[in-house]
Amino acid sequence: MLRPESPELLSPANYDGDAASLRSPSEQDSDSEDDEFLRHPRSTLELAKHDRGVLDDEDELEKLLTRRGPTHGLRRMFSPNGSSVRIGRKERRRARKEARLSRRERVSEEGELMYEMEEGIGDDESLMSGSSIDLGEDDYIYNPPSKPSWRKYSLIFALVVVLFLILILGAYKASTDFRAAHALSKPLLSNGTALFAPTTILISLDGFRADFLDRGLTPSLNSLVADGTSPQYMNPSFPSVTFPNHFTLVTGLYPESHGIVGNTFWDPEMKEEFYYTHPSVSMLPKWWNAEPIWVTAEKRGVKSGIHMWPGSEAHIGTPEPTYVDKYNGSEALSRKVNRVLEFLDLPGAEDESQLSPARPQFIAAYVPDVDRDGHNYGPNSTEIETTISRADEFVGGIVAGLKSRNLTDVVNIMVVSDHGMATTSNERLVQLDDIIDLGLVDHLDGWPSRGIRPKRPEDLATLQAQLEKASPNYAHAFEFYTRETMPERYHFKHNDRIAPLWVIPKTGWAIVERPEFDAAEALKTGKVYHPRGIHGYDHEHPLMRAIFIARGPAFPHTPNSRLDAFQNIEVYNIVCDSLGIDPLPNNGTLRLPLHPVGLHSDENTPPVERPADPPAPASPTVVSPEPTSPASDAPTEPSASDADSHAEKGSWWGSLLDKIVEWKEWAGELITADKNNHPQGA
Repeated sequence: MLRPESPELLSPANYDGDAASLRSPSEQDSDSEDDEFLRHPRSTLELAKHDRGVLDDEDELEKLLTRRGPTHGLRRMFSPNGSSVRIGRKERRRARKEARLSRRERVSEEGELMYEMEEGIGDDESLMSGSSIDLGEDDYIYNPPSKPSWRKYSLIFALVVVLFLILILGAYKASTDFRAAHALSKPLLSNGTALFAPTTILISLDGFRADFLDRGLTPSLNSLVADGTSPQYMNPSFPSVTFPNHFTLVTGLYPESHGIVGNTFWDPEMKEEFYYTHPSVSMLPKWWNAEPIWVTAEKRGVKSGIHMWPGSEAHIGTPEPTYVDKYNGSEALSRKVNRVLEFLDLPGAEDESQLSPARPQFIAAYVPDVDRDGHNYGPNSTEIETTISRADEFVGGIVAGLKSRNLTDVVNIMVVSDHGMATTSNERLVQLDDIIDLGLVDHLDGWPSRGIRPKRPEDLATLQAQLEKASPNYAHAFEFYTRETMPERYHFKHNDRIAPLWVIPKTGWAIVERPEFDAAEALKTGKVYHPRGIHGYDHEHPLMRAIFIARGPAFPHTPNSRLDAFQNIEVYNIVCDSLGIDPLPNNGTLRLPLHPVGLHSDENTPPVERPADPPAPASPTVVSPEPTSPASDAPTEPSASDADSHAEKGSWWGSLLDKIVEWKEWAGELITADKNNHPQGA
């Protein structure tokens, strides 16, 4: 067995001076045989094979290496049992070269192209195996890697896409935090104990007519006017009803643009009816076709707290408000005060590192009381005076809460209303059944204005002709329009939810249909028409005027500043600017800072208009139109003289009571005006 210390192999006596090999005496005679073996390429290849085989046979390996051991350029190798041997570098390189040549393509007997495998020729264990031989760098044969398949490329591409999406989502989340941080990066105001980012409270007093401020019932609101800035009045949008105008206040869009075109309306595409008193229907997001300010604010990292605002429960867009209070029409006003102040008492941006404070920056609160009692008792009733006073106390409670928290100059407060109110009367009723054939009508939209949708397209011309025929007798009571002839200032034509034909009553008038209410029968019996107060008329009529009052750091105007009157489409931009967020495109044009035109107390300030209710006609408007169709069985209205006799026989007492109420209201307005002109201590 060959060993590293074998004197026969390593002794200088075995070195022949050829510098080519070290040979043992026993192998000298085989030299010529090996030389012949190496002279031919194929023989060299066989040597490579033989070498590999010998490596597995210890005796044969010993013989080969002792015959061909080099004297220079030696490389140490190990036999399978760990013995040390040496082979010539020259022979090894030559063998490798011939092996590469032999691996070129060869053709088999059948003519097929064959290739040798990279691991070696034959089925034996590779020379590269660490268990058989330890070779140097130049002993390896380079084998270029195979090209990746299309499946691998697809997998890599998919991984890149997934990573890209993950980066996008992460960037979005980071941008949300950045927007919140950006909102907080605006100057923070301190009340001495906490830091406040721009914060605005928007309060809506539903049905609060502008001239209610001049009845001596609203000290808190009048004080807010004296400390802040306001116009003498603000015009609502048409139609001047609650849901369209509240959505206009928080979108800056006309009703025809945001889609809530009335408190009730028919959608011809969905073939469904929106009815504001049915939350299971009206609070579905499909009706609300614009983004309200609370969604815009939340997208920009500004939290919102919404207290019963009409439409806030409809899940309009995402993200939704941080806080939403479900509508409760019977909630006490004192509880509403506490709720608004609870929002302000939540933890806020006490330091700039807090990117997501709990305190909302936009707070909206809705008060239905004035509108409710205006409908129930009328805008000039004794009951409504009490309700107006309580609404004023509500605002006073919030103002006092701001003051006690040292937030008067830190938090903005805006008080608005959506419309005014007009008194109804039995003498100001129009019986629609007696003017048009309701048998041709599929849907009646809106109230008190009536949108008429015919059953068939050809019925539209018939209904329009009937209205044209009756209108001379009702010129003082209503106007009628097609959608195309609607006055431009109404901005009420570019939406399929707007009916093709409209009967719009004059302010103070109401349109009724049997069997809900029979106007002629009421005149006979003295039955009083309800509701006692109505809105929804021409939005520019004095009785429909609303209010806008603002005070706070976003309104650094001279106290008691007076603005020119504007329409409520402007409120949205003003609120957005007060919060430091960019508004979405809308119909408004006003932006902060506002530009007052003077003070309310200036001598050249126009006097406050105190509109009176429309007077009752000299005789009830009961006309006997010709039958709308030969088959119509609608009763013919009595003539004016007959109506007078009926009034004398049955309804004179009701008319007298109405007159007494009107005289009382007139006297009360005179007393109020005198108090305003001669305040105590002046």
